This record gives sequence, C-alpha cells and structure tokens, in this order.
Amino acid sequence: MSRQNNALPQMVEPLWSTYIHQKGARLGLPVTGTFELTPRCNFNCNMCYVHQTEAQAAQGGRRELTTAEWLAIAEEARKAGMVFLLLTGGEPLLRPDFPELLHALKNMGFLVSVNSNGSLLRGKLLEAVKQDPPLRFNITLYGGSNAAYERLCGRAMFREVVDNLRALKDAGIPVRLNVSVTPDNKDDVPEIFRLARELGLHAKASTYMYPPVRLDDGRPGDAPHRFAPEDAARYMLLCREQQFTLEELRASAAGVPLSDGDECTGNAEGEPVLCRAGRSSFWLTWDGRMIPCGMMASPGTPVLEQGFSAAWRSVRTEVEAIRLPAACAGCALRRHCNLCAASCFAETGDYDRKPDYICSLTHTLCRITREKYGTED
Repeated sequence: MSRQNNALPQMVEPLWSTYIHQKGARLGLPVTGTFELTPRCNFNCNMCYVHQTEAQAAQGGRRELTTAEWLAIAEEARKAGMVFLLLTGGEPLLRPDFPELLHALKNMGFLVSVNSNGSLLRGKLLEAVKQDPPLRFNITLYGGSNAAYERLCGRAMFREVVDNLRALKDAGIPVRLNVSVTPDNKDDVPEIFRLARELGLHAKASTYMYPPVRLDDGRPGDAPHRFAPEDAARYMLLCREQQFTLEELRASAAGVPLSDGDECTGNAEGEPVLCRAGRSSFWLTWDGRMIPCGMMASPGTPVLEQGFSAAWRSVRTEVEAIRLPAACAGCALRRHCNLCAASCFAETGDYDRKPDYICSLTHTLCRITREKYGTED
C-alpha cells in the first residue's frame, strides 16, 4: 500500500533549523549535541551498538556521568553555542534523574528531544513528561506484535509500547516513530506502517544496521543480526511503498532521491566530511567522551578532564582530517547512497575505503525501484 490512499504524516526539517546548522558549520559552533545518558536498557536488541549491563559498563573504571556533571557540561555547551539537544541511551528513561535532567536542560533554553523505546512511559514518569514535555519523543517501534518484540528485543512489550504511544498522542506530545527493520521483524513491516497511519505519526524506517564497532568485541563489518545487502534493499523498498506515493516512487526510479525527514546531510565522496558530525554537532558518550557521531568508534576526548571547548576543538580537528572513499566519487548513485564517515569505518575499519555492503544495498535498491516503478520514457 502506498501513501496515495492512506497518507503518513511527513516530517521535514524547518528551514530555520537548516539555516542554524549551516551557519554553525561555517562558524565552527556545536549547535547540536547528543547526550548518551546511559548504556543500560531494559531491552536487549540483537543489533544494538551501545547496550551494556551495569557490570559491563563498570569495567575499566568507567561510570555514567552524574546529574551535576551532565548539567555542568550542558552549561559549557550552551556558552559554546548549543541550541538543539538529543537525550538518548541505552534507554535514557531508566535514569531516576531523567525528569530532573529534562526540566533543567529545558530551563537552560535548549530544544530537547528524546530517543526512547517507549516502554517506560507510564505512571509517574508519564505524568512528569506531560507536565514538562520535550520538543519531541523519537520512539523506536520494533515490530507489530509481541512475537516480533520477543525475537528482536528479548521482551514481549509491543502492547505496552502502543498504549504509551497513544498516551503521548493524547497528551499532545509530538512523536516520531523510528523503525529498524531486521530479519527478526521483517514480516511486521505492513502492520508497523498501518499502526503509524492509525496513530497519525511520521515513521522513519531503516534496513541498514551499523556493525556495532563501539562495543568491546565489535569488529568492522561484523553484524550477524542484519540482512544480506540485497535483502536490506528489498525490505527498504517495501518500507518506501508504505511511506511514499506512486508519483514519488516513480520519481525515485527516475533518479530523484527520496527524503523522509532525515536531519543528516549527505557527503561528497573523496572530499572532507560534509555531514554535521564534528562540524555543527557532537555526541557525548555515557562515560563523558566527546566523539563526532554515536556510530563512530573514535576514542573520544574526556570532557570532564579537558573541558568542553577543548573537546570540541579536538573533534573538529579529527573530522577535518577524514577523507571519504575516492573510489565512490564518480558513482552515478552517489545521491542515493547512505555512505558517510561512520558507515565507512563501521564496515571497513577505514574512512577512505569503499564499503561493499552499502554499495551492494544501494545498487540493488535503485535497480529494483527502476524495475518496478520505472517507465519506458
């Protein structure tokens, strides 16, 4: 089913936000930050790149930052130019201080969004976010049934998550659905999008799962719980058929890239990084290391020891030295490709080596889109 008959709400980044990021990149300002509050989660998703137990997280003397430490860093970031802030994890709502952090960060003037699996938004916590809502919740919907949740996340929490989504909607709190499609939930794609239409929510889908290189045993290219690239392409087209009109799909077959409101920009292969990572945005890990992007296995700079401004300078220097694969520079499908610095490193262990997985996914997706929606003209 396409969006011709049952429209999904679309989400496009406001022009003022794009302007702020472009100006931030020109001036070298960290206008967007992500605070990864914890690696802990009440789910155990097969493809997760950060989830650790408390015991695992404590190895090597690592610890989560305290409430006071997060707020002190936030104040430094505010002075340096941060406007947008994403709170994520793990599952950030596991932290008992989450309502306190959200309230304080909003009072600093930040536009705060939250990534969550949506399972904990009930009772006192739900009432707290109703009274003091973020700009938006990004809720990952891992399937359309308890069985899919059990396979993918280890917990049959589908019905609880849907109830909580309805509660957020009833409270008038903006929500975007993130949809990670893997072999464990692939058969639920139509039901996931049917539910998104019923709830009137924008759904952003991905069938590309990064190899979890940030985990201690993560190796580039090693992602056993994801699709083969050709299957990832086929299920991506299925997702697009739920999201876009026939006219949009035909335009895609003719070479017009589809956009589902992604806030990242593309990259020019063989040139410096052109996405926002390390240019107008940063990621702060749960143990206080600043890295350009949460999908990068960069060692990072310890912010508490070196200070926010020094860490931001270090991240900018790191990103300025990155060059993406020159082998991709002449590819006709460049505008359709998910290639970025993080995906190159996660797939190959290098920033300037072509990731064959992404190449195969992109070529397959473009080919099957042309075969199904292309015209003789």
